[in-house]
Amino acid sequence: ACSSSSSSGGGDEEVRRARAVAALADPDTAPATIFDKILSREIPAKVVHEDEKCLAFRDVSPQAPVHILVIPKERDGLTQLSKARDDQAALLGHLLLTAGRIGAAECPGGFRLVVNDGPDGCQSVYHLHVHVIGGRPLGWPPG
Repeated sequence: ACSSSSSSGGGDEEVRRARAVAALADPDTAPATIFDKILSREIPAKVVHEDEKCLAFRDVSPQAPVHILVIPKERDGLTQLSKARDDQAALLGHLLLTAGRIGAAECPGGFRLVVNDGPDGCQSVYHLHVHVIGGRPLGWPPG
């Protein structure tokens, strides 16, 4: 969710918020996130996919016509991609495979997968998630 309306640094507030959230996160004892409330159905979400390992739902603040988040159902310390353990490799593969299938179904012209990691990566929720973004031509470079 680290967006900028221009390339001149309009995302400074997003960066500040990402850094503030990062300061609170601990990879082993990180606090519950909004995704935990979505998983427990305390907060509604527009679910597009669910299986035994992951949940995918539409982002409430979309950055493109299609913007879906794919999250593991069990965080298990997986707050950031950079904190992933070897024993989580199968889950990480499942998240990418699921994100790719959703992207192909929702965006036949192409899509982008994004994983934000840490404050400089503009991560704002410390529960690993894959963004599926598409539905329009996406510029390069991002950010």
